[in-house]
Amino acid sequence: MSENIASINSSAEPEIPSTEGITTKVVKGSLWTLAGTVLPFLASFISIPFVIRFLGTEAYGVLVLVMLIPTYFAFSDFGMGNASTKFASEAYAQGLRKKEGEIVRTAAFIAFLFSFPFTAALFLFSFPIVVFLKVPEYLQSQASAALKITAATFIFAILGGIFNTPQLARLRMDLNTFVNTSGKLIPAVGIPLVLYFGGSIVEAVSVALIAAILILLGHILVSGSLLKELFQTTINREIIKPMLKFGSGWMIAVVASILLVNLEKVFLTGMISVKSLAYYSVAFTFASMATMFSTAMIQSLVPAFSQLLAPEQRAQLDGLFSRSIRLNLIWLLPAVMFLFVIAKPFFTIWAGEDFGRESPIPFYILLSGLFFNILAFVPHSAITAVGRTDVFAKLYWIELFLYVFAVILLINSFGIVGAAMAWSMRVIADAFVIIWLARRIVGVSFKFTSHFANLIFGFLLLLPPMLFAAFYDNFSFWLIVLLPFSTALYALLIWKTFLEREEKIWIKTGIYKMLKLENRNSVK
Repeated sequence: MSENIASINSSAEPEIPSTEGITTKVVKGSLWTLAGTVLPFLASFISIPFVIRFLGTEAYGVLVLVMLIPTYFAFSDFGMGNASTKFASEAYAQGLRKKEGEIVRTAAFIAFLFSFPFTAALFLFSFPIVVFLKVPEYLQSQASAALKITAATFIFAILGGIFNTPQLARLRMDLNTFVNTSGKLIPAVGIPLVLYFGGSIVEAVSVALIAAILILLGHILVSGSLLKELFQTTINREIIKPMLKFGSGWMIAVVASILLVNLEKVFLTGMISVKSLAYYSVAFTFASMATMFSTAMIQSLVPAFSQLLAPEQRAQLDGLFSRSIRLNLIWLLPAVMFLFVIAKPFFTIWAGEDFGRESPIPFYILLSGLFFNILAFVPHSAITAVGRTDVFAKLYWIELFLYVFAVILLINSFGIVGAAMAWSMRVIADAFVIIWLARRIVGVSFKFTSHFANLIFGFLLLLPPMLFAAFYDNFSFWLIVLLPFSTALYALLIWKTFLEREEKIWIKTGIYKMLKLENRNSVK
């Protein structure tokens, strides 16, 4: 199997780019992934009112329910999406194309074996499930059939998240985004159309199934064009054990993380009211927008770090780690300021005066926690790249037991503000632990103390618009003046003190290339 690859000549091995080159790939890949997240979201945002109108509120609720149920079994892929990315990226960096193809097929085989029982259970027990969930009787037969279809969709979605591996290993996020986004736009456009022509819930979820199949086929074709060795039938038995070790830690961690993400929401409903949950959920959803770029960055960072694990690439690994932290810090402070300033008028206009009154305070607290949470994304990716997912499993389950007590105590004392406090305290503690673990396990670190003074000064420059927004209920003309002025001063500070010489050259080169390309296009 893998031993037969020794004869591959050195020209087949990919050249590892410089730190600036791989940083450029990571940033471009992150932007592509971000765009691929935003476009389907906007399309769904536009289409949802039409779907509700065609189906009716109750039937729409059933549609959401049957499409949501399989997502609770996301752990059943046994972490093979991430395992495939990690191990295949290492093989790609070594020029082992045959092994790379074997890893992808092996991951797909393992994921199918573990997810099939959950899919079969959803398929076989679909009717008892919808009855248990108190679906209205006149919709139960439709809901049962729809759940069978979404169970099948679940399998194709899992496989699609594995067969895109050659694209991720090469940091070709443009191709990955094109396939995923094209497929995700199909339900956003297709579901309202089939409902308009008289379709039901069953036809609606069938559109989603078709989209998942097309995404899988698209990834197979695109990945196959990058890696011809993908179109073989063998698997690598030697890699099964390390992949299962990686996947078991990941699966246990995912189960705990699902509980951690939703725990305070469940307790908030039981201890206070459903209305309080609504206020909190709006604040939480809006605050989560701050994570979109960093979340997109993870998909590029894991394969990038995986390719730089060899001792001779140590300097590039350290450089990419430090630069990724720095990039997150640079955009994070002004992003937090912007969200802080617009929160109160946004809640009032979008959701109503009650939300404008109740949601801002928990939002501000959540935002403070997210600042630290986002900084942990990069060390989290580094730990994932070395395969130590077991530490996340241990950490999250320890956090879960402590978090239960904090949630009960703080919600009982402060209501939705207490829920926000509990969540923020947990993610802040989690961030410090993950940063420490990355230093211990991977040997990478970021010298926050050397940048502390500049960060504090930058925060003070951005503080006036935040204070103005916090103390004045109405959006004022002065904010229109303060926002660009504070942002400009912050940008000047970053350029003068925070960026290194190589990073300034990298940014100038990127801007020059963009302007040059625009000039060429204008001439054409």
